[in-house]
Amino acid sequence: MEIEINVESHVPIYVQIIDQIKHKIATGELQPGDQLPTVRQLAADLRVNFNTIARAYRLLDEARIISTQHGRGTYILEMPANKSTEKLRREDLIRLTRTYLSQAHHLDYTPEEVQVMFEELLGEWQDNGSPPEPDSD
Repeated sequence: MEIEINVESHVPIYVQIIDQIKHKIATGELQPGDQLPTVRQLAADLRVNFNTIARAYRLLDEARIISTQHGRGTYILEMPANKSTEKLRREDLIRLTRTYLSQAHHLDYTPEEVQVMFEELLGEWQDNGSPPEPDSD
């Protein structure tokens, strides 16, 4: 399982981990019953503190997204039908949109400027059937 951490982000690392695991579930990359790396293994892979991973796993466990079974491992739980997947997809899109708007605000763009650009690029996506590339002008 590949997780990327952005140490320059204002988002805490444990939240980045939670968000990425939820995203992988929402997109089907992680399925119910799939085993996650151990806390120690993921901490070593990401080069972060063990407690950071433990916190992310604990919060996911409390949200009934994963189940940690001592001595057996940590697994993705079965989610009821499409409601949970749709909820995770919606939360993922909300997080992404909030990040985009926050970054635009920090760069001193006005809501009107953001709306115009967003609508322009969304229109290109609708016309072309695929979104504009991130580095395109």
